[in-house]
Amino acid sequence: MGILFEDGNFALFRDGFLRTVELSAISGVLALLIGVLLAAFRVSPVPALRAFGTVWVNTFRNTPLTLLFFAVTFGLPALDVHLSSFVLAVVALSAYTGSFVCEVLRAGINTVPLGQAEAARSLGMTFGQTLTTVVLPQAARTVVAPMSSVFIALPRNSAVAGAFNVAELFGVQSILSERGYSIWPIFFWIALAYLAISAAVAQLFRFLENRLAVAR
Repeated sequence: MGILFEDGNFALFRDGFLRTVELSAISGVLALLIGVLLAAFRVSPVPALRAFGTVWVNTFRNTPLTLLFFAVTFGLPALDVHLSSFVLAVVALSAYTGSFVCEVLRAGINTVPLGQAEAARSLGMTFGQTLTTVVLPQAARTVVAPMSSVFIALPRNSAVAGAFNVAELFGVQSILSERGYSIWPIFFWIALAYLAISAAVAQLFRFLENRLAVAR
């Protein structure tokens, strides 16, 4: 188990861990923004927006993440869009995770009684005002638990980025394996790191769930 403290391995592991946290955090924020926007599209009274949201969600939810990484990594440069490997990974993870966030939010929106929206419209509120001030705040309380599952999975999904030139935790295990270290201690430390990240995300959502429960 002393592999972590040999020949500069700790610095390598630390950098990979921090890169995974950074990748997950940025992708998570963008996925949340994308998910909220798509959820608004999917319940919009405008047919074109509903169609766009439906196509986006069905496309990205049913596309393997590895295939999506391939499409972003090799497709965007073919369109003369040149970005770093890290930014490309953020694009892929945000688009993929955002589709799941959208569906969780849409399920929460459907739990809000229709009379709430009708009452808001009777007061002269627009669709956007009704959604942001009446519907979404109520829906948020019902989706914290299922939303936690989406964001707990995000750091694990980010491991795919290691195969596309992003120096995160998956990339660390590849380097250590190439140096001839046994797979079991590598697996132990990498798994422990992912467990720590997942536990931190779970604790954050547990805190949010408790705060929203008190606010009821």
